[in-house]
Amino acid sequence: MCGRYKRKGDKQKIAEQFHVQHSVDDIAMPSEDLNVTPYSAQPVIRDNRDDGKREMVIMRWGMVPFHTKAIESLKGRNMFNARAESIATTGSWREPFKKRRCLVPASAFYEWDKISNTQGKPFTLALSDASMFAFAGIWDAWRDSRGDWLQSFAIITTEPNELMAHIHPRMPVILHRRDYDRWLSRVETERLPVDLLRAYESDGMEMVPGGPPVSDTRRKGPMAFHTTTKLGIEE
Repeated sequence: MCGRYKRKGDKQKIAEQFHVQHSVDDIAMPSEDLNVTPYSAQPVIRDNRDDGKREMVIMRWGMVPFHTKAIESLKGRNMFNARAESIATTGSWREPFKKRRCLVPASAFYEWDKISNTQGKPFTLALSDASMFAFAGIWDAWRDSRGDWLQSFAIITTEPNELMAHIHPRMPVILHRRDYDRWLSRVETERLPVDLLRAYESDGMEMVPGGPPVSDTRRKGPMAFHTTTKLGIEE
């Protein structure tokens, strides 16, 4: 599961890092969020529908499928993570996986020990070179009864690498830069990028105990972006 992550860098830095070609001038967002939580609004990268160029869009973390009749019907369901093993066949994830894939910029993610005798202890995981990276994400658009649109996303998880397996049975899919173009492509094809949904190599990651008090959703770092929501997440 991936229920918390860290994002540093303002919109210009993210745009440069992920080669965003559309303007980000009108996007309102803080330069960092040290404790990103589900149901918050976060930047994602996708290919523009009209010209195929990369754009940055603010979306809700916690996907609301287009066929949802009422958001209340999703209460109690984990819609912020999609399992790699069933993403191509599960109703809520299947269509977005075909043609609505995105990159979720991050600097690190947090996970709680579910394996050892010290269960409940948080760890911070990041790339060894401390660079910004991207989770594999999918997104969807839902229209409410008033006609307003909500765009939202989910982060895909898979079985853990050797490093992550010491503390947790799942980990988010981290994509290699060489695979960004293929992942983002909106061209429907019989060869879906299922092969990219694998664990990132352990030797390219670092894990350290502790971190900020991420269990408290009110701890957002120096720049709060969204309101606090009581989450039903095991920590």
